[in-house]
Amino acid sequence: MSQNLRLLWFNLMTDADAPVQGFATDWINAVAKRCTAVDVITMQAGRIAVADNVRVFSVGKEKGYNEARRAFEFYRLLNRLLHENTYDACFAHIQSLFAVMGAPLLRPRGIPITLWYAHKAVTPRLRLAEKLVDHIVTASPESFRIDSPKVQVIGHGIDTGRFTPQNAAQDPFTIISVSRIAPIKRLETIIEAASMLKQDGCDFRLRIIGNTNPQDQAYATELKALAAAYNLTSVVEFTGEIPHHAIVPVYQQAHLMVNISNTGAVDKAVLEAMACGLPVITANEAFQPILADWRDHLLVPAEAPDMLANKILNIMNMLPETRQALGRSLRRIVVHDHSLDHLADTLVRLFGDGQTAAKEKS
Repeated sequence: MSQNLRLLWFNLMTDADAPVQGFATDWINAVAKRCTAVDVITMQAGRIAVADNVRVFSVGKEKGYNEARRAFEFYRLLNRLLHENTYDACFAHIQSLFAVMGAPLLRPRGIPITLWYAHKAVTPRLRLAEKLVDHIVTASPESFRIDSPKVQVIGHGIDTGRFTPQNAAQDPFTIISVSRIAPIKRLETIIEAASMLKQDGCDFRLRIIGNTNPQDQAYATELKALAAAYNLTSVVEFTGEIPHHAIVPVYQQAHLMVNISNTGAVDKAVLEAMACGLPVITANEAFQPILADWRDHLLVPAEAPDMLANKILNIMNMLPETRQALGRSLRRIVVHDHSLDHLADTLVRLFGDGQTAAKEKS
């Protein structure tokens, strides 16, 4: 699918190396293949690796600009781009703030705004954005919790051509957790389950992968102390953050992913693991309908380390071919419902429909 669209894109972070937001570059490039041109205004920039028909403009968070300076830069850039170009649509990706700030300039020009949001939190800013934008897209029904006729569920946009199975895992049995290290992720539950497995004589390693924000440093220190208290220092590895472009081999070389956070929204990292054919055990309620057929094996309560240990042990005891067959089934879900091509096609179709509606109104 390709349309003659010039798109304005509001982005939170545009950095191909970012561990969490690196996927945004993949999204931009996938949509750009289907458009004439894409201009991105981003809150923060890093390594830019975008298609030739994409331009990226930062409001300067990476330069240390304060909020007032960033607001000034946003309006300076937006006014300049609106003066120079005619846009068919605006996509605010994880940017309810920019959607609200940009609406007074975009709406009088008939530029429809589509907001991407995928989190259970409902803030006053989000409620205002819901009133101002034309469309809202999200990853799952649980990922946007305002009742609105503007909402459309389109999946999460995983590059299933890059996130693929390799069957490269080697002994010992490797369990991974890929997430920001923060109390909401409940990583202590995984460590407690690991201690139970160790007591049972299981041979495994646990890799905890993710960055730690300054406010969560004390929590990270507590996790390492907990692992030491359980005599798990030879088993548990705190890897730190891994750039998004380098994360695929991490999934491919593991046997199981565990995700105990309950954000209430579909976790992208879990879908990435599934796309790599990796079995996943999760406490996230958003995965209950997705993993319903494997509820007994893959779903656990949020704070039940004994149950988590038992379910990990069940996966460990599976024959390799049985575990691989489970992984293939999980990958099919991602390919069907959450692929990047599906997301990009849906977005461009939505942008085109908005363009047509705007022309009919004028």
